[in-house]
Amino acid sequence: MRMVWRFVICNANNDKDMVNKLKERFEPIFGVESSMIPVPDMVDNTVFGSVPLELYIQTHDKRYLDLGVSIAEKQWTLRDNPSQASQDLAAKGLSWQTRLWIDDMFMITTIQVQAYRATGDEKYINRAAKEMVYYLEQLQRPNGLFYHAPDVPFFWARGNGWMAAGMTGLLSVLPKNNEYRPAIVAGYKKMMESLKNFQAENGMWRQLVDDKDAWYESSGTAMFTYAMITGVKKGWLNQNEYGPVARKAWLALITHINSNADVEDVCEGTNKKNDRQYYLDRKHLTGDMHGQAPTLWCAYALLAK
Repeated sequence: MRMVWRFVICNANNDKDMVNKLKERFEPIFGVESSMIPVPDMVDNTVFGSVPLELYIQTHDKRYLDLGVSIAEKQWTLRDNPSQASQDLAAKGLSWQTRLWIDDMFMITTIQVQAYRATGDEKYINRAAKEMVYYLEQLQRPNGLFYHAPDVPFFWARGNGWMAAGMTGLLSVLPKNNEYRPAIVAGYKKMMESLKNFQAENGMWRQLVDDKDAWYESSGTAMFTYAMITGVKKGWLNQNEYGPVARKAWLALITHINSNADVEDVCEGTNKKNDRQYYLDRKHLTGDMHGQAPTLWCAYALLAK
């Protein structure tokens, strides 16, 4: 689901047929399939709320707003009998779902950004921005990249892709006068500079970004490419410096799309583990949505004015 919402946002605007198809597919969730709504007790489940929020933006049907906002609120509302760790996070103004895995900076920021887009209430965008700054402070390394978690010192490509895509999505909506914007822009630019330097000669990025023995991985490459294309088009990055990097990456990425339009060499779903070989041995999947969706983001970013 974390991939689906961005595809919807990028493609549903002014496409009534696509919106109607998504509405039809979503409708049973309000009735016989309501049990399919995940319990928002962790970031992987909570990001689901991004989809009804997008449907509200597209249709103005209040049912979608109520569902999406209720999930976004639960990400910041302490549960009954909260742990001391959860209380400490709340005291800092952070989500109790904070766990300092880099994946989170797509999943937490995404639903809060969507809630802001749907309601106009700045508390949601401020939540996302403050959370992002906290993750930047805790996880970004001197080389501009991010460990998978504080106790896992490896620069996993897709995890870093979630950071790149999360910052890109957030900066695309974050008001220019927001107090957190300078720190996020700095973190984004620092990451892009590092990625430029770690890009392989063939245009791809590796499963472990800084490890020349690691295999070329498509989902991370697609997310980095999306972040760079968007940065160049929005003026965050110098076009002469980063335009060629993004172009080289896109031309490399499309060679990993087979005749069935399935993206190849996509890392399987990956937990954190303090073991280099664990990351190197992850399966290469074909057609997995972790690769399909960000490749579509790239195509949309290239076509966007």
